[in-house]
Amino acid sequence: MLKTVIGIVCAIMVGFSGSMVAADERGTVTNLPIPRFVSLKASEGNVRRGPSLSHRVDWVFKRRNMPLQVTAEHGHWRRVEDKEGFGGWVHYSLISGNRTVIVEQDMLTLHKRPDEVTQIVAALEAGVVAELGKCEREWCRVSSGGYRGWARKGALWGVAPEEVRD
Repeated sequence: MLKTVIGIVCAIMVGFSGSMVAADERGTVTNLPIPRFVSLKASEGNVRRGPSLSHRVDWVFKRRNMPLQVTAEHGHWRRVEDKEGFGGWVHYSLISGNRTVIVEQDMLTLHKRPDEVTQIVAALEAGVVAELGKCEREWCRVSSGGYRGWARKGALWGVAPEEVRD
């Protein structure tokens, strides 16, 4: 009886977790983590309904270096989502492993060091795309428009909350 109940609970959990991704899931093509963040390499990228040229183009991403999140892989195709959760399939040649983020907080201050009391070196408007550098538990080093500094991780899209980068 207990085994039956455990089996049913497991089946229900698997059914509900269809949209959730296991932390240790790997891409079947690249063996890289899924989900993961990348950036748009090209200034334009067709977003298709499915993973082939025969699938319809639903829209075109038009922002070079825009951060995207890879959620699936199929051959030379990657299913990606943008900050708003919109996405589809793009050819792998259109994306790069270079990391960028989008500033989500208007007039986000960049600090000289990862500490609120240090000197402010710049302020970035919401929507700015910045290059992502080192990340600690709560802070990331970013650069944009010739400015470089540390920003609170929670004010950025394109980096996971628990992610640490050297």
